[in-house]
Parts: sequence; C-alpha cells; structure tokens
Amino acid sequence: MAISDEMRKEFFQKIGPVKEKINACLKKDKDSSLALRSAKEGAEETKLFLCEQMIYVSTLQMSINSMSIEMLETKNNDSLNDARKSIYKAIIYLEDLVSNTVDCPFSDLEPRLAKLSSISIEKRLNVVKKLGLAIDMLVDAFGENSKWKESFVEMRGRHAVVAKNFIDMKQASKDYFEHNSAVYETTVTYIRLIRSLLDKCATYYRDRYTLTSHRVDDMKMAINLLIANRRIAMALGDNNESEIIRKKALVWKTKMESDIKAGNAK
Repeated sequence: MAISDEMRKEFFQKIGPVKEKINACLKKDKDSSLALRSAKEGAEETKLFLCEQMIYVSTLQMSINSMSIEMLETKNNDSLNDARKSIYKAIIYLEDLVSNTVDCPFSDLEPRLAKLSSISIEKRLNVVKKLGLAIDMLVDAFGENSKWKESFVEMRGRHAVVAKNFIDMKQASKDYFEHNSAVYETTVTYIRLIRSLLDKCATYYRDRYTLTSHRVDDMKMAINLLIANRRIAMALGDNNESEIIRKKALVWKTKMESDIKAGNAK
C-alpha cells in the first residue's frame, strides 16, 4: 500500500503523545542513573525501579509499531529495535542487582540477595513475569523471519538467569513446602516459572548449536542452564528430576565432545 503524506501526518500526530512519554521516561532513567553513581543507599530499589521503567518504555515503543501496522500497514522496525534495546537495558539492571552467573551455589548469591531483603517475593515475581511478557511481545512483533531471531535465544537465556538469581532459594525451598506460609502460592509459582524458563532456554541454546551455530559456547551454555535447573531440583529434594536432568546434561556433553573431536564444532 502506498503511504500518502496525509497518512504519515496522521500517524506522527497519533504517536506524538507516546513519544513524549518515552522521552520523559528516558530522561528519568538518565537522571537516576547519574544519581546512582553517588548514592550510598537505596541503589537496589532504584535499579529495580529503572528496570521496570525500561520494561514500560519497551511496551510504549512496541505500541508505536502496532499503530504503524494499523495505520500504515507496515512494520516500524526502528521502534522495535528501540524496544529491543530497552529490554536489554532492563535485563542489565537486574544483572547488576543479582549477577548474570548461570550456575553457582546458592550461597554465592546471598551477599547480593541480602541487600534486596526489603523487596517481597511477590514484587520479584511480578518484575520477572513483566519482563518475560515484554520479550514474548517483542519476539512476536518482529516475526518468525527476523534477523534478530538467533539473538532472542540470548535474551531469553539472560532473562531465565536473572529470574533464577533473583529468588532466595534458601528461604524459597522452605516456603515451597510450607502450605501455611503467607507466600506459599507465590513461591510455588515463582519456582515453577524459573524451572520452566531454564529448561526451555537450555533447549533453545542446544537447538541453536545443533541447527545453526555449531559453537561450543552455545552447547556449554545449554548444559550450564540444565545444571542450574538441577540445583533447584536438588534444593527441593526432587531426586527423580535431578537424576533426569543429570542424564540429559551428560548426553549433551557427550554429543559436544564428540562433535569437537570430529571437527564439527567451532
């Protein structure tokens, strides 16, 4: 469809208020980021707020694409690329809070988690779910043939890792079995979510290795995600699932080593 000047004018008028909101949020993000450099306390709450702010910005940027499709019948790749960058920035704020370590003893995360004690598990779950929803929306908006398709594997993987690191598993493994706990249902939902995310992302990385990249680091990431999931199973006393994951990780590792030996991996 040919896009007339009148159609463009109407489109830019429609997205004007949305762009104003985006610019206001980005200014707040910039000002708060500068203030963080000298902040002696409250940095954790500020970073979490900025993470949510960037998730919100990404939804505004994706809404511009939706309006472009509705009014001009064409995708707005610029707004989608901006949304992609905003989501990555949201992830980075969470990584700053809880680290991007894929697999580690839960005790290694305790110093970071101690600084987040005032943030409820309900709040943490809400942020993790909103971030996941924004990623799903972005992937759908770009479409199946997007040039960013392979990079979404990394985006989803980083989301799974920060979701896993954001929960205090020492406390959660108790609340998971305590039906009278005030956070029992939230804890069960959160743990089920991260187990699902880790499992799916391990498969995404394995598939990328097998089908396209043949990069050893992709398969290593897949295996590390499995092992991280196994730690959760072990913390919950789920010996059967732990053994299933261990065997799967061993099969993948054997496959990788065989490919390396045959020269089929990079």
